Amino acid sequence: MDNLPSSNSRYKDRNYWDERYHHEETYEWFGAFSRFEHLLKEEIRSDETILVLGCGNSSLSYEMFMSGYRSITNIDFSAICIEKMASKYATCSGMEWKIMDAKALEFENESFDVVLEKGTLDAMMVDEKDPWNVSEETIETIDQVLKEVSRVLRKGGRFISITFAQPHFRKQLYAKRDYKWSIKHQTYGSDFHYHFYTMTKGENLSSDDQELENKCSQIAEPQATVYLQITENEDYLNNIEYKFAN
Repeated sequence: MDNLPSSNSRYKDRNYWDERYHHEETYEWFGAFSRFEHLLKEEIRSDETILVLGCGNSSLSYEMFMSGYRSITNIDFSAICIEKMASKYATCSGMEWKIMDAKALEFENESFDVVLEKGTLDAMMVDEKDPWNVSEETIETIDQVLKEVSRVLRKGGRFISITFAQPHFRKQLYAKRDYKWSIKHQTYGSDFHYHFYTMTKGENLSSDDQELENKCSQIAEPQATVYLQITENEDYLNNIEYKFAN
């Protein structure tokens, strides 16, 4: 892939994405809309208001629009990305495009029925080599995003997170009473399963997830290290995508 960064840490660099979006038309992380459309339709009504975090140049929002979803706000921290996408889909009434940081959403409390992200949180975690022991810096970053997501969700609203991260890794970040939501986990794909999490605002964590939160809040014995990447230059997101997605 021509757009691979020189190091994984550049996935958190706005300049990298600006440069990439300048010449790349579209790219899909974790499969096309058709692969998980059935799961989205179970969770989102066509008349609900939707916020897409880190929309990038994915066609996801457009495909959702064509499937009947008419109120979709898309944000990304890349001005080039938002400018290109707003121009590309200018005829799609009800679709909005805004330059914004997911850690500091510029929306009122309880503004949306649904917040959706596909691969955005994964891009924020590219420096992590041991999924059992996520760094404090990354935990703080993800916590900032999730607090903002919970804030802008209405009661009964859903946060949908699409990722390659299995529950024993990702749930330790999502299972917090402060977010005021429950967690449901589903998968899609055949040879390689992607993971589809639905967090419903206003519902309590399950007893298992409450126990997980309690464990994560305690100082635990070090776990055996399991590396997600071998070298600094290995792009594990694309490695997974190209080896297993198709």
